[in-house]
Amino acid sequence: MDIVIEHSAQGVLTIALNRPEKKNAITSAMYQTMADALADAQGDAAVRAILIRGGQDAFSAGNDLEDFMKSPPTSEDAPVLQFLKRISEAEKPIVASVAGVAVGIGTTLLLHCDLVYASDSAMFSLPFSQLGLCPEAASSLLLPRLAGYPLAAEKLLLGEAFDAREAHRMGIVNRLLTAGEVDAFAYAQAVKLAALPASSLRVTKMLMKRASGQEIAERMKEEVVHFGKMLLAPEAREAMMAFFQKRKPDFRQFD
Repeated sequence: MDIVIEHSAQGVLTIALNRPEKKNAITSAMYQTMADALADAQGDAAVRAILIRGGQDAFSAGNDLEDFMKSPPTSEDAPVLQFLKRISEAEKPIVASVAGVAVGIGTTLLLHCDLVYASDSAMFSLPFSQLGLCPEAASSLLLPRLAGYPLAAEKLLLGEAFDAREAHRMGIVNRLLTAGEVDAFAYAQAVKLAALPASSLRVTKMLMKRASGQEIAERMKEEVVHFGKMLLAPEAREAMMAFFQKRKPDFRQFD
């Protein structure tokens, strides 16, 4: 299974990306599974905390581009948009464990998690501009707010990879550990959360996020409009063709 869902006796729901042969690149079906798991967790009193993790070589390489081009998110009920809505509005605490690569949405989804732990060898990137696209998951709002405009601009405009220490300095990551330690540590943190009063965590999270909740929803909608238009534009077609043909894209022909 590309997504493995596990319920623990300690009250932690684990959502594990399990597609190592594709570096956990996410398909539409995987988004739907994760969106459904988050929706189910909301109404399940036995789930008191949520852990999202990948593998030691890859948290996620982002969207599976071939699947993405076959099933682009053209409506509000698209699986990727369902997932983003549910992770951004989740009332229960979400912990992420990151090792290996975290590309595109593999990084932006972390902005909606409450605690993020990463291996010191993890690599992050937000290559939207390199694909002729724009940011998603409200990252155009959340990243400048979290890291400051100069650092956010560097990551979102250039789209170049950055290491775990930079992600920690920007505030994306709470703590760095070794690749062999990060999953166990993140799970232990989720267990700690699960043992605390659920109402206290729920209200505390709500109070911290309430001011930005409407902004996040509105920014996601705005990003989706631009993203949809740009996905059909010549620049994105050139970027996708170059990716599949394993060459550098040539954007000089476009204004």
